[in-house]
Amino acid sequence: MSRRTERISQLIKKELSQIILRNVNFPSNILVTLTRVNVSPDLEQAKVYVATIPDDEKTAVFLQEKSFFIQKLLNSRMRMKIVPKIRFVEEKQNAEAAKIEEIIEKIHRQENG
Repeated sequence: MSRRTERISQLIKKELSQIILRNVNFPSNILVTLTRVNVSPDLEQAKVYVATIPDDEKTAVFLQEKSFFIQKLLNSRMRMKIVPKIRFVEEKQNAEAAKIEEIIEKIHRQENG
């Protein structure tokens, strides 16, 4: 990832966090975190990875349904000629890490108990 795409990714993450915090009402009582943003080298697409507590795979779908509204707000806030088109994706690395941690904990309990 080039320095430019890295900076744009960080800026998009920051702006989207503010937009979602202020303008999106989630249907249930969940905590939503934007874990990372990957911008394509041509700056046309941006994958926004979403993690939730408690784990809810519907949140990325919910945000994707609201993406036109969110994209419009993002376009107005960013000072770029062309703002990358955002796409929300469920963060799976956190869930996988939690599963691995649970397995390790189970092994430790078996060894000690």
